Amino acid sequence: MRRSTVVTLLALVAFAAILLYTTLTSQRAECRVVVEFEGQRNSAVASGATEADAEREARTAACGPIARGMNASIACANTPPIEKQCRTL
Repeated sequence: MRRSTVVTLLALVAFAAILLYTTLTSQRAECRVVVEFEGQRNSAVASGATEADAEREARTAACGPIARGMNASIACANTPPIEKQCRTL
C-alpha cells in the first residue's frame, strides 16, 4: 500500500473512534417507561444526556407503535408514563 493510503485510513479510523466516543459519553441516563394510550400499552428504553431527556425519548419510542397520526403521537408523548425506571450510566 502507498503511504498516502495508509495515512488516509488511519485518519478515517481516528475520526470514527472520536465520533463513537463523543456519542457514547454524552449518554448519561437510561430510562425504561411503559405508556398507556387509548387502551394500549407499550414499553421502550432510551438513553439521554439527562434523566428527563431519556424519559422523553423513551416515551416517544413507546408511543410510536400505538399512536396513529401526528396529533395522537404528540398526545401520547405528553402522557405521563404508568411505569418508569431510570438509572445513571
